[in-house]
Amino acid sequence: MSTSPSGAPAGEPATEVAPDRHRWWGLVVIALAQLMVVLDATIVNIALPSAQHDLGISNADRQWVITAYTLAFGGLLLLGGRIADRVGRKRTFVIGLIGFAAASGLGGAAVSSGMLFGARALQGVFAALLAPSALSLLTTSFIDPKERARAFGVYGAIAGGGAAIGLIMGGVLTEFLSWRWCLYVNVPIAAIAVLGALWLLHDRPGHRDSRLDVPGVVLGCGGLVAIVYGFNEAEPRGWGDPLVLGLLLGGVALLAVFVWWQGRAPHPLLPLHVIRERNRAGCFLTMALVTIGLFGTFLFLTYYLQTVLGYSPLKAGLAFLPMTAAIIIGSTQVSARLMQHVPPRTLMVPGLIVAAAGLTILTQLTVHAEYATHVLPAELLLGLGMGTTFMPVMATATQGVAPRDAGVTSATVNTSQQVGGSIGTALLNTIATSSATAYVASRLTPAEARDPAAVARLTNVGVVHGYTVAIWWAVGIMLLAAVIAGTMVTGRPQRQPTPSGRPLGGAAS
Repeated sequence: MSTSPSGAPAGEPATEVAPDRHRWWGLVVIALAQLMVVLDATIVNIALPSAQHDLGISNADRQWVITAYTLAFGGLLLLGGRIADRVGRKRTFVIGLIGFAAASGLGGAAVSSGMLFGARALQGVFAALLAPSALSLLTTSFIDPKERARAFGVYGAIAGGGAAIGLIMGGVLTEFLSWRWCLYVNVPIAAIAVLGALWLLHDRPGHRDSRLDVPGVVLGCGGLVAIVYGFNEAEPRGWGDPLVLGLLLGGVALLAVFVWWQGRAPHPLLPLHVIRERNRAGCFLTMALVTIGLFGTFLFLTYYLQTVLGYSPLKAGLAFLPMTAAIIIGSTQVSARLMQHVPPRTLMVPGLIVAAAGLTILTQLTVHAEYATHVLPAELLLGLGMGTTFMPVMATATQGVAPRDAGVTSATVNTSQQVGGSIGTALLNTIATSSATAYVASRLTPAEARDPAAVARLTNVGVVHGYTVAIWWAVGIMLLAAVIAGTMVTGRPQRQPTPSGRPLGGAAS
């Protein structure tokens, strides 16, 4: 759908909208909420051993502390985006913040594994309402291309660095307070964001004439949940397990029917014109592939630093600080300054190649590798590449969207990121585990099998070998993302709205 320079859909009267004088303070509120949502996908990683011990969670069930959140989040994002479009982004933003804070408090007070799993799922439900509201508020608040570039630079830094910040905060809170504070910390953050949102954020009225697409909700959300659940179950059960195969095939079938239905539904959950536009589709695919490689790598580095190098939770969390700094620099000092002057893919492709180079350094890890010579250079390259990539991906994906579709488009960006991260964690962890098992089995002699110390040494080497094999896969996935960005994203620099009303960032003719 094309838009007029004012942002109104083509064919509707265009009215000049004065810039909101509080928009930059509003950006602080939006960024704070987005940070809370993104870091919660990783903040409990470092705290997980302590929570597992306190609540008596089994090794088989501990994954649900992470998975319960990502399943609900990734599976319900499209519904959350459409609700935001229907009732208004500011209203759903505030409701999402309040619900997220309440769920976080419930999780921090958990006295059983079931209570913790349920609270994490509830966090995911409200995050699915909050995240698309945040991005669509940003999209509709900043119209001027120069200001938009700066705003998305900040947002891209949060989106890319939030996972690493979560690891740092998880280490600090677990070391000095308790694992429970990895959840309690969301309550004061959400309270500040709610007050800021009520005072600073403004939004157009929702489109109450539209109806929720109930069959689309069932098909789309069901398909995404089945696929994410299937990938998560592949690690403990194996890829050939009937349940895993049934979930993956069933999820794909549900999504195929979902796409078919969206072309016929009177009020589709995901209007197909949102994903048919070449640049937007390329950005969605790029985001999904990038997070497949990125989230899996976060998991490996977390365990490598603590179990192989022997870092404390605090030291392991702080070890991610250089990556966070590099992401912020790449997003705010590279992409934000260049996006008005060069096409988006001119930033995305080099950024992805730099990130792949950082991952390649991590494939050289050994049990005796030094942080300064192996991990630090990889973190700096990976962070710089991700920071340079995330900002143009998000800005291009949401550019030129009609106001009534801003929420669902923002939700699709977040869905790509969340589902990609969930799949990446499960897929790469399965590769790492199977590679480690095969490595140890092929090298363990009968004599060594009777020596516990020898078994421990070889197992440690095998674990690191499994990490490096999986990271090679992440390198390939990152390079595939570069190819997709280079061939599908053909938009031009986002300078000024065109008089003809073509969307900014639209495909080049």
